[in-house]
Amino acid sequence: MNTATRQTLLVMTFCALGSWNAALAQVAPPTILQVDVENQVSYVEDTADVTKFATLPNVTPAAVLKNFFTSVLIGDIVAVNGQPAKGTIVFHLRKLTLTPTPNPGDSIADIGRGTLEVAVIEIQTSDGTPVGSLMSIGLGGVGTPPPGAPLAQTQGNNAIVSGTGAFLGAHGLKGQAVLPNAIPLRQASIAEDPANRRKNGGGSSRFLLTIIPMSVPQVVVTSGGPAVTHSSFSLVTASNPAVPGEVLSAFVTGLGPTRPGVDPGTPFPPGPLAVVNSPVTVAVNGEPAEVLAAVALPGAVDGYQVNFRIPPDAAKGTATIQVTAAWIAGPAVSIPIQ
Repeated sequence: MNTATRQTLLVMTFCALGSWNAALAQVAPPTILQVDVENQVSYVEDTADVTKFATLPNVTPAAVLKNFFTSVLIGDIVAVNGQPAKGTIVFHLRKLTLTPTPNPGDSIADIGRGTLEVAVIEIQTSDGTPVGSLMSIGLGGVGTPPPGAPLAQTQGNNAIVSGTGAFLGAHGLKGQAVLPNAIPLRQASIAEDPANRRKNGGGSSRFLLTIIPMSVPQVVVTSGGPAVTHSSFSLVTASNPAVPGEVLSAFVTGLGPTRPGVDPGTPFPPGPLAVVNSPVTVAVNGEPAEVLAAVALPGAVDGYQVNFRIPPDAAKGTATIQVTAAWIAGPAVSIPIQ
């Protein structure tokens, strides 16, 4: 029996066991994405003359306005969870200055918030590959975080209402956290040309996105144990353990879109082999392992194969394997290493 036939039979067995569907049926736990942003500028609509919008090439401070003005904030994503990334954040804001103790021009209220905002956060890998977007709405600026927010969140009360790409259907909470050595947000006139935003400079900040995804990466578990195999596609078991430095294959669900893509809910085609679109990592005993490939399984729906190398210095005994995609970590499984 050749390798391709063995792999096809293995996939058919996993599908027959209902492993794909069982994984999708589980409720995904929250995941926190720490998104760092630079060159952040808020363009304040400080003139009613639309012919002046985006016309001035140099830094143009916004006129001082009391309240209720609108602005558009744009910034560059530079990291997600400490890993280099790209992308853009765009906010549409309405100043409110809600406060129980208002000064003239402020908005009296029982809460303390600064703005009403709608936001889109579109994330890419460091090479510019699109990963997905998250959309939120709520109140921002000053004010304490809502109950249940991450302990690191210092302000913001925004609901993540949906997502696209790797975050399709995700929901949750958006707020801000302290970014060491942060540069204050720059408020520019709407007349300043945003084409020069990076040259003119802006502020830096850190957003916390607490997301509940539709699914998380999960290594399929069969009656014989986790679906982690040797190169021969035989399961790694106590009687057939892995060894340090060996290349293994994990059969996984929940890795999201691929390149080229397929219509949602349809099987992956036999060719060309589709590559997982999001960044995929594997941790062995909490330490990063070399990922050699992360591809869709032909004929499977939400079925993937991740090839990785056990670190040469991995300790013998029971090892944990954890797969992460789009910075969303799945539950760990255990395999024996001899």
